[in-house]
Amino acid sequence: MSDPKPPSEPPRTVRARAAASLIVVRDSPRGPQVLLLRRAEREGDQNGGATVFPGGLLDDTDRGHYERCTGLDDAAASERLALPSHGLHHWIAAIRECFEEAGLLFALDSGGGTVELASRDADELWTMRGALHANAIGMAEVCERLGVRLDAGALAYHSHWMTPIGVPKIFDTRFFIARAPQAQSASADRIEIVDCMWLTPSEALEPGRGLRFMKVTRDTLRGLAAFPDVDAAIAFARAQRTVPMTRPRIGIGSAGREPVAPGEPAFAELGRLDPEGRGDAGVEPVAGRPGWLSPNVLRVIAPTGSLMTGPGTNSYFVGVPGVDDWALIDPGPDDAKHVAALLAAAPGTITRILVTHTHKDHSPAVAAIRAATGAPTFGRVADHPEWQDATFSPDRVVEDGERIVVGSKAGGEGVTLRAVRTPGHASNHVCWLLEEEKLLFTGDHLMQGSTVVINPPDGDMATYLRSLERLLDEELDWLAPGHGFLIDRPHDEVRKTVAHRLRREALVLADLQANDSTTEEEMVGRVYASVDRRLHPVALRSLRAHLLKLRDDGRVAQDERGRWSTA
Repeated sequence: MSDPKPPSEPPRTVRARAAASLIVVRDSPRGPQVLLLRRAEREGDQNGGATVFPGGLLDDTDRGHYERCTGLDDAAASERLALPSHGLHHWIAAIRECFEEAGLLFALDSGGGTVELASRDADELWTMRGALHANAIGMAEVCERLGVRLDAGALAYHSHWMTPIGVPKIFDTRFFIARAPQAQSASADRIEIVDCMWLTPSEALEPGRGLRFMKVTRDTLRGLAAFPDVDAAIAFARAQRTVPMTRPRIGIGSAGREPVAPGEPAFAELGRLDPEGRGDAGVEPVAGRPGWLSPNVLRVIAPTGSLMTGPGTNSYFVGVPGVDDWALIDPGPDDAKHVAALLAAAPGTITRILVTHTHKDHSPAVAAIRAATGAPTFGRVADHPEWQDATFSPDRVVEDGERIVVGSKAGGEGVTLRAVRTPGHASNHVCWLLEEEKLLFTGDHLMQGSTVVINPPDGDMATYLRSLERLLDEELDWLAPGHGFLIDRPHDEVRKTVAHRLRREALVLADLQANDSTTEEEMVGRVYASVDRRLHPVALRSLRAHLLKLRDDGRVAQDERGRWSTA
């Protein structure tokens, strides 16, 4: 029997320290290049040896000298950062750190022209940079000595990141982006920085280059790789109405503790399993390894990973700790190793086997589990045999709204699983709602990271959309999909999926309007042009489902040769 892992001691609270960083970019024949600095290896520096953008902590000497800036005042800067005041402090800190670490100064001379540092005394500049590092002077003194004003207007607010909970040092960092000043050359300060590099984002991210990045740097470079030139990258930053804060969470992966950002598969689940930031929850699904999602829910993943099924098919045990009465949802494929893993992981006696639908990665293991446990099976038989598990015959045909109470043998109340009929992906599809946790086991009705295939005749697009819409009437906190991690904000996920399907339907209709009398095989390459071509044979099924729905809506028609046109 497996028991839920007891919570460990939560980490102590660490005060976040305000910081600023500057992404310096320039155009090149190979595309936009980014200035990257390699930090020195220093004891106690959690980012020692990493490749970074210029940046560091805000300094008291930066604050209050706003009259020495041009192009932006504190009121506008504070509004941009959603701060009550002293927003310009961050712009000055970013400029200071870039000058201190890389020798590039964003400033204008008395005539409004860019400062040409090459004409200045090199020893004087080195001395100023060293004095800045030692906090012996601030940017006010630099402006005074060089006769310049800081060009705050050249910096566009780009992004906002905070170090994850549970890390020893927490930084609350505002990132800015700016075109490299003309007639200036970057040089490492030889104190904190040992090397300066100008690389395109794709060059920097090449594994063979061996650069080590923090997550924020790596993700920012990936984002910058989408822009054709510097103007486009800066224009995008300036066009942002609001800049949300990104705060990753820490989990355990194959390489140890890893940060996971919002939008990545494991992010929401990490927040549920490890809100204190201990960093002991997994970020990579591992087939056969049991994982507790709550004291009432244990997940075991089947080794069915593929382009279609993501990391594999999820099987879930549901029950009450200490009570020898557990339901198993979706035993998965008829795989001896997976069946053995399920029987070994069972938190108690398996008394019921529940099936969401009978596609071959979800139900064939029912026979082996039933033979080993004698547990009755609950589910439905599909209307059409194609792609179905022909061996499945439920002991009890499930009806919509039917409730099953698990874990009440010891005289307690147990927990309740309610059947929610959701045909569409399959005619026999049933979701199961764990009412006490408002957690919906979705099977393939909703899955993480991709949309499910609707395969006629058993799959039906109009029915699927109606089944999605009915979930908006359910009180839900979490989705436990048949593939992938837990998903939070279920109603948002439902609306997003409906919107995606309707957008695809609009593409189908637009394609027919532009290409009258065409075949499904001709259409799939156009309508699913953004989808991996290896998935086009599968996408063809969903395309057919869209066409049949549009036909039933009276918007398209198919002739005797099988060619489609607008009606």
